[in-house]
Amino acid sequence: MLKKPRNLVLSVFFLFLSSWICLAMAQNKTTTIIPVNVGVVLDINQDYGKIWLSCIKLALSDFYASHAHYKTRLVLNIRDSENNVVRAADAALDLIKNTQVEAILGPVTSMDASFVINLGDQAQVPIISFSASSPSLTSLRSSYFFQITQVDSSQVNAISAIVHNFGWRQVVAIYVDTEYGEGVIPFLTDALQEVDVGVTYRSAISPLATDDQILQELYKLMTMQTRVFIVHMNPNLGSRLFAKAKEIGMMSQGYVWIMTNGLANRLTSMNSTVINSMQGALGVQTYFAQTMELEEFNFRWKQQFLQDHPTLIDAELDILALWAYDAAFALAMAIEEVGITSTVDLFRKKKSSFNLIDLENIEISKYGTDLCRALSMTRFEGMAGNFYIVDGQLQSSTFRIVNINEDGARDIGFWTPQNGLVNKLNSANTSTLSTNSKSNLKASVIWPGDSLSFPKGWEIPTKGRKLRIGVPVNVGVPEFVKVTKDPSTHTTEVTGFSIDVFKAAIEVLPYSLPYEFIPFENPTGSIAATYNDLCYQVYLGNFDAVVGDVTIRANRSLYVDFTMPYTESGIVMVVPIFDTWTNNAWVFLKPLTWDLWLTTSCFFVLIGFVVWVLEHRINEDFRGPPSHQVGTSVWFSFSTMVFSQRERVVSNLGRFVMIIWVFVLLILTQSYTASLASLLTVQQLQPTVTDIKDLLRKGENVGYRSTAYTYDLLKQVGFGDSKLKGFTTVEEIQEALSKGSPNGGISAFVDETPYTKLLVAKYCLKFTMVGPIFKTVGFGFVFPKRSPLVPDVSQAVLNVTEGEKILNIENKWFNKQESNCQDSSTQPVSSNSLGLASFWGLFLIVGLASILALIIFIVCFLYEHRNMIPSDSGASRWRRLQIMFEIFNQKDLDSHTFKTSRQRDSVQAPVSNTFEVVDYNSNQTEIHSVSFEEQEIPSTDQDSIEVATEVAITIQEIQATTLTIICNSMQNVHDFSKELK
Repeated sequence: MLKKPRNLVLSVFFLFLSSWICLAMAQNKTTTIIPVNVGVVLDINQDYGKIWLSCIKLALSDFYASHAHYKTRLVLNIRDSENNVVRAADAALDLIKNTQVEAILGPVTSMDASFVINLGDQAQVPIISFSASSPSLTSLRSSYFFQITQVDSSQVNAISAIVHNFGWRQVVAIYVDTEYGEGVIPFLTDALQEVDVGVTYRSAISPLATDDQILQELYKLMTMQTRVFIVHMNPNLGSRLFAKAKEIGMMSQGYVWIMTNGLANRLTSMNSTVINSMQGALGVQTYFAQTMELEEFNFRWKQQFLQDHPTLIDAELDILALWAYDAAFALAMAIEEVGITSTVDLFRKKKSSFNLIDLENIEISKYGTDLCRALSMTRFEGMAGNFYIVDGQLQSSTFRIVNINEDGARDIGFWTPQNGLVNKLNSANTSTLSTNSKSNLKASVIWPGDSLSFPKGWEIPTKGRKLRIGVPVNVGVPEFVKVTKDPSTHTTEVTGFSIDVFKAAIEVLPYSLPYEFIPFENPTGSIAATYNDLCYQVYLGNFDAVVGDVTIRANRSLYVDFTMPYTESGIVMVVPIFDTWTNNAWVFLKPLTWDLWLTTSCFFVLIGFVVWVLEHRINEDFRGPPSHQVGTSVWFSFSTMVFSQRERVVSNLGRFVMIIWVFVLLILTQSYTASLASLLTVQQLQPTVTDIKDLLRKGENVGYRSTAYTYDLLKQVGFGDSKLKGFTTVEEIQEALSKGSPNGGISAFVDETPYTKLLVAKYCLKFTMVGPIFKTVGFGFVFPKRSPLVPDVSQAVLNVTEGEKILNIENKWFNKQESNCQDSSTQPVSSNSLGLASFWGLFLIVGLASILALIIFIVCFLYEHRNMIPSDSGASRWRRLQIMFEIFNQKDLDSHTFKTSRQRDSVQAPVSNTFEVVDYNSNQTEIHSVSFEEQEIPSTDQDSIEVATEVAITIQEIQATTLTIICNSMQNVHDFSKELK
């Protein structure tokens, strides 16, 4: 009984639930779908237009399949722009005015977009283009324009990185003469300049150019040196360009072709014939990851596309097709986000100040502003990568670097803003480097002509003219550049040091470089203008280079480039020289510095005092009245300088001090003698002036070379025109310097080191060089700005100047002058006197020896007479010192010297003895015989006298030997001085 009510309740519940579900389903079926009109402006009749349109349709199909509950549905209103700017603008106007679309996908080209953007601004309708990539469109500053593509300016850094990687210095830009082509050129030029690469030529080709016009432009490029071409144009024109380039041989070895992504991104839509004409070219493609979702999408799109277009079996997706898919997907998402609830009154009237045809009747979209805001905030992972928009532009900046070969595009590297060129990308994050990150593209590229060695980027055209090299007509200094004309043969010969260096550098180059020398002269045969004007001729294109004695200067480098210098640098003065010391009465003081003179004098006094202290008590020579003792001590000390002292030193401590002092004096006197001899012989010539400011202060005349820029430098220093005199030849300069400024000549001649070396080498006994007074770089060869020859010729110049070739060339042109005269640049114009720093070690030794001897003497003296000093406390310190001095002043009768004297006094018989005594007072060493009377003495005293006599004779013999050595040494120095003279 209870089961029936329970079954009844369950039946009612399920009936109610079924009724609710059916009601909900019925209500869902009757939900209102809001159609939203969206315009599409494409080249429908083109294959790429069909591919892009199919991707747009598939994007909407996929979006609403996964978002079936969304209320809005995009309705595509398709218009064909027919590859025409006017038709694209007319189609957009029709869509906005008549169909009242909420947004427009397209148009295709940047030129189409510039017209359509203005219409979108007037109607506040977003214009979403996935193929118009010109950076010039951003200048329109439209908040209703969205570039769902990579802007062309984002790839210029990748291109400049490729050029810099291979070391090319010049490129030629080839671009389509439209807004699309011209828009990227300023950005490309700036990016190349940052890596010191110049755009030597811009080749603008009309999109309507015929094959003959393309050939004419290519033939013009063949006559240029630059062989690196950057191509930026649409696929239609680009494919024709490469076909003609291959036809005339410009896709052979030595040429470099780099394609922007305008061509490289569309390689999949090109046939095999076009790809074959691009063999060896490099390309910059937009990078997108090959994901599983993309592969699945490609499979579905291929099936659908072949059903709609069965004849286009070779059609493939490219990055623009993926951007079309993502743009449609983002637009559908933004339309739903705006929340359009009705298809009525989507546009409103506006007050227009325009009087153009049909524009004054355009209404304003009510949801345009909200739709732009929703698009800017849209984020999702699209088929082409992460989709997000900043300032109306899709943010995508990673590029693939590809090499076109038989199999199509082959990856050789990547470029990211963070890391530049890299070999591989990390699969987890495309902005990070892989393990082997640094890219070296040189080893992986197959160049045009199937070459594996990368081209140097320039060639001397085989059909072009020779290099026209300007040379100065240097009349005054023909050693550097000399132009000789033969009237009989009407030929011109150019020779000189600079010419030979240039020829030697050209021989080092690994390729042939034809050239011809053209003198820069006027009808009279002299130089046509200044050296600055000669360099400017290269900038004007009148000369391809300049070879000669041209100085590398900052103002010239503004419009030309220089090679490495091949001469010495600096501006110096040439001044007369005079004999400094021959007539100088105080020349004997010059060998030693004042501090060494003072130190030596102090040590003479110190040694005299020390010897007096050590000898006073035991040596009669150091006793007597105070004045006699002082005079004897000073005389003894200074007489040791020439080893002529007569006083004997009898104490061991005194002899110890004298041995060290005599050694020091021997070194000091020998050094003094040698320095004085060199001053009186070798170092006798000095310049009359060493500072150019002295000439300015005294108001003396200064000379300069007439064609040199040193005139401007002297004017900057402060010299007036009346004090400056120009000269042309070496003889004129010599004559003016010999006269001097008071006689109408000059006191100094200012010029660059290479010129002054010639002058001084010829007149080295009369003039010398002083300086440098200004810094310069030296001579160099002149080439046009960013010339590809500069690095090669600079390297060749270094090879020449570092080897024996430069020495042979210098000997050829300059050795004739130097053979008759020693190079004065090797002769120092000043002498360094001997200073205390060279002898302080010797003075330290003799000082320590003297102090040690005094300490030992004082200690022994105090110990010996300790009992004679009063010990009572009543004696003052002064009294004790006085007692000690009185004891010191007394003779030490216990000394062996005084004992010997007493024994001599007690001798009874005369001693007959004769020995030789050396006299050092005369100019020559003389030996005198000294005789003593022979006396009878006790045998014990006789032995003592014989010993004393032998000691005296030994000391005298030592002194005579020392003096003989010194005399011989001075004679050798005197002979050496004569040889130097």
